[in-house]
Amino acid sequence: MNTISAKGYLREHSNLLLWLMRTLDILLSLGSCAIAYQIVFSDGRPPPSILHYQIAIILSVLLQLVVFHAVDLYRAWRGEDQLREFTQLLLAWSIIFAILVFLSVITKTSASFSRAWMLMWFTGGYLALMFARLLLRRVLAKMRARGYNLRHVVLLADGETGQRVLENLLASPETGFNIQGYYSSMPLLNDPANVHKGSLAEGVEYVKTNRVDQIWIAMPLREEDLIEKIMAELRDVTADIRLVPDFFGFRLINHSITTIANMAVVNLSMTPMDGVNRWVKALEDRILSCIILVLISPLLLLIAIAVKLSSPGPVLYSQERLSWNGKPFKMHKFRTMPVDVESDSGPVWATQGETRATRVGSFLRKTSLDEMPQFWNVLKGDMSIVGPRPERPVFVEQFKSEVPSYMQKHKVKAGITGWAQVNGWRGNTDLQKRIEHDLYYIENWSLGLDLKIILMTLARGFINKNAY
Repeated sequence: MNTISAKGYLREHSNLLLWLMRTLDILLSLGSCAIAYQIVFSDGRPPPSILHYQIAIILSVLLQLVVFHAVDLYRAWRGEDQLREFTQLLLAWSIIFAILVFLSVITKTSASFSRAWMLMWFTGGYLALMFARLLLRRVLAKMRARGYNLRHVVLLADGETGQRVLENLLASPETGFNIQGYYSSMPLLNDPANVHKGSLAEGVEYVKTNRVDQIWIAMPLREEDLIEKIMAELRDVTADIRLVPDFFGFRLINHSITTIANMAVVNLSMTPMDGVNRWVKALEDRILSCIILVLISPLLLLIAIAVKLSSPGPVLYSQERLSWNGKPFKMHKFRTMPVDVESDSGPVWATQGETRATRVGSFLRKTSLDEMPQFWNVLKGDMSIVGPRPERPVFVEQFKSEVPSYMQKHKVKAGITGWAQVNGWRGNTDLQKRIEHDLYYIENWSLGLDLKIILMTLARGFINKNAY
C-alpha cells in the first residue's frame, strides 16, 4: 500500500472503525463482568441463580447496543472536548445499569444478584471503556499529526474571522483538519506554505473542480448576502459545508445549535444545568452534603460553642445573597463579628487588615470554617457544593455595571467552593479574574470537574491569605 492510499485508508473506512469500537466496547463490558464474577465468586462455587446472571449479561449487551447509539457515542469526536465524551459515556453506562436494577426489582429477582459483583462490574466496566477511548484518541491524534486520517478543508473567508479560524486549525494538527485552500477577500497576515490561496471566486471554482472533504465559510454575521450567494454557487458541491460565524468577540456560555419549531436556533449563552445535568448536579449535592454534615457534626458543635462564648449574640448569621438566575436566599454562616456591626456603616466590602471580627471569628474566617453551615443551604437546594461564590444584592448591583459579564455567573447555583477559589481568586482579589474563572467553570461544567474542584479544595486546605 503506497503512502497516499495508506493515509486515506482510515477516512474511507471510518464506518468500519466505528463498528470495531462497538465490538470492542462489548468485549470490554463482558471482560469486566467476567473479572468481577471471578473475584466475587473466587471460591469456585457458582451462585444458586446462575441463570439470572446469564440473562442479565445478555440483556446488558442488548442495552449497550441501543443506549450507546441513542446517546450518540458512536460518532466522530474529532476536535471535541474529551471530558464531554467521558460524561456521555458515564450517562449511557449508568442508564444501562439503572434499567438492569429496575428490571430485577419488578421481576423480584434482585436478591439473586451479588451487590459486590454489580458494583465491581459497573466501576471496572466504565474505567475500561474510558481507557479504551482515551487510548484511541491518543493513537488517532498521533496519526493525524503525521498526516493520516485527515479531513481536507477549504476555507472561504472574509475579514479577521477567517484568519482566526486558520490560525486555530493550524495550531491543532491533532484534530486532523488539513487546510487545503484559503480563499479570502483580504490578504493573509501570516502566509502558510502548502496552502492554495486566492479570491473567493477562485475558491468556489476550486472546490467545484477538486476533491475536498469540507468547506468552511468563515465570515462575520453581517455578510449574510455574501454567505447566501456562496451557498447558491455551492449547491452542486457534495462536500460538507460548515459556517463559522464571527463569535470570537462574544462571551459564549454553553453555545450550541438546536431546532425549535422547525427553525435552527443558535444558543449563545445557556445554563449547563438543564435536563439530565440538572438532576445529576442535584443528586451530587444532596448525597455529598448529607455525608459531609454527618462527618463534620462534632466540629460544628465545637465551633458553635466557641462562637457563643466569644461574644453575645446568636451562633449563626444569615445574610441575603443571590444564586441561580439572581434568586435571593438566606445564606448561613457562623457569626464572626459582633451583632449589629454594620448598623451605622451599612454593608461594607471586607478588606485586608480590618478589625471588625472577633478573635474566634477572625480564626474562622482565615480557615473558612465559618462557611460550614452552608452545607445546610446545599441540602435545602439554595446552593451547590461547587459553583461561583454568591454575593450580597447591594454589591451585585454595583459590580454588574463595573465588571463585564458579571451577571453570567448566576447561570448556575452559587457554591461553597469553586474554580476561582481553588485557583486563589477569593476575598479582596481581582473581580475580573474571579469572573473569568467562574465563567470557565460554567462553560466546562461536568461531574468530573466538580469532583476535581472538591479534591483541590481538600488538598490545598481551607486556609487562604485572601480570607479575612
